[in-house]
Amino acid sequence: MAKDITDRPFTTVSGVPIDRLYTADNVRDLNYEKDLGDPGEAPYTRGIYPTMYRGRLWTMRQFSGFGTAADTNERFHYLLKNGQTGLSVAFHLPTLMGYDSDHPMSEGEVGKCGVAIDSLADMEMLFKGIPLDQISTSMTTNAPATILWAMYLVVAEKQGVDWRKLRGTIQNDILKEYIAQKTYIFPPKPSMKLIVDTFEFGTQHVPQWNTISISGYHIREAGSTALQELAFTLYDGIEYVEWALRRGLDVDDFAPRLSFFFNAHNDLFEELAKYRAARKIWYKVMTERFHCKNPKSAVLRFHTQTAGCSLTAQQPYNNIVRVAIQGLAAVLGGTQSLHTNSLDETLALPTEHAARIALRTQQILAHETGITNTADPLGGSYFLERLTLDMEKGCWAYFDRLDAMGGMVAAIEKSFPQREIQDASYEYQRAIERKEKIIVGVNDFVMENEPPIDVLLIDESVEATQIDRLRELRAGRDQGQVKKTLKALREAAATDLNMMPYIVDCVRAYATLGEICDELRAVYGTYEEPAF
Repeated sequence: MAKDITDRPFTTVSGVPIDRLYTADNVRDLNYEKDLGDPGEAPYTRGIYPTMYRGRLWTMRQFSGFGTAADTNERFHYLLKNGQTGLSVAFHLPTLMGYDSDHPMSEGEVGKCGVAIDSLADMEMLFKGIPLDQISTSMTTNAPATILWAMYLVVAEKQGVDWRKLRGTIQNDILKEYIAQKTYIFPPKPSMKLIVDTFEFGTQHVPQWNTISISGYHIREAGSTALQELAFTLYDGIEYVEWALRRGLDVDDFAPRLSFFFNAHNDLFEELAKYRAARKIWYKVMTERFHCKNPKSAVLRFHTQTAGCSLTAQQPYNNIVRVAIQGLAAVLGGTQSLHTNSLDETLALPTEHAARIALRTQQILAHETGITNTADPLGGSYFLERLTLDMEKGCWAYFDRLDAMGGMVAAIEKSFPQREIQDASYEYQRAIERKEKIIVGVNDFVMENEPPIDVLLIDESVEATQIDRLRELRAGRDQGQVKKTLKALREAAATDLNMMPYIVDCVRAYATLGEICDELRAVYGTYEEPAF
């Protein structure tokens, strides 16, 4: 006999129990001025601008990168031609790990999961024909963020663009690498120093650039709950601010350029509560914990990417629907920029056709649904406000535990966030296996003999082409200047000096990313995660 549907537990995707009905009784503790405020006013729960998308739509920033710099440059031009309004670079794994394409560790990975960037010459090709003073660019890179940012700055320099006009973001969030994604190079303490170096250098020379995007996306993709994503991400932000203050920086000099990056999963209301709680909590952190004076220091701006981990290889066209709902959550939640995943991303990097559908999804949300007509349209919903208050309460409880451990670096060394995410991921998988959570096409509504779809295959010749290009670069550059700048870099790394000027000099001399990372590895060492 079939189980009565009313017997099953009703919970969010994260497993939070949900009542049958929410009424005014559920939000008796809600104070409009203290907990919400109008859009554009503290504590910014309802959005950071009074008019929100009436004034300006979010930036449509599709994450792109594959093959060589020339291949990705062609995709950038294609997306811009189709209405994309910002760029977002996906680097291949060797670049993220600080290896050149001809390093033995890079074999078989060149250009496969992102674009191969070994030197300034590749970065010049990547942005060929794209004026950097007219576009904002996000670069998803962490351990080698200083080097790739330096390459971008020198490309702008060669285009004649004043660094003060550059707009964009480097992800530069190493803490979430130790917690979730695991593409770290150096141990936590020198990594944190490099990040503070970018805060200081950006404040002085590239004032419109977001020097970090503090990322919960990868924490969620690793299996966390929405609450864990929120709590660990915001606490990572606290850790970065504290390290910068210890350097002697003024909080109001760098905090306005801190940005955040969140996931958009399938549970519409839980995601909305997460974004709304995030703005309120960050406002309280910056005003009450760090006593900022500039109002912009307390405003949380964020990019959103739809949840890659929610997409399925089975019945991949269903992913278009999932992405549309997740994009809807991001926009209703007040995001400042958005990447919508392509339907084929569980199988390969996006084809041109799939990437265009993903971009069109954003354009339909922006221009056909009416959700941009008013700010925070679901504000005042008994259900949503209860979820938001509870999300905030849970987040402060995590902050107390992290404070007691001595901060996030200490918590990571104790494997606390890693264990919390591991346990949450295990419970979610168990719920799927018990069919308490239905994944259409995976554990229910399954189809046999599904027809295949076209996927983007990276030609194996990309690796040989990239290595030949790298050899030509090394043969043609001024070797004396390369050695001189690398030597100065190593000597500076052994001191407390800001590393950015030294890295920029290495990049100008066409030292490769691998060569620069090797000098830093020699001084800082490399990190190996302890077993837990």
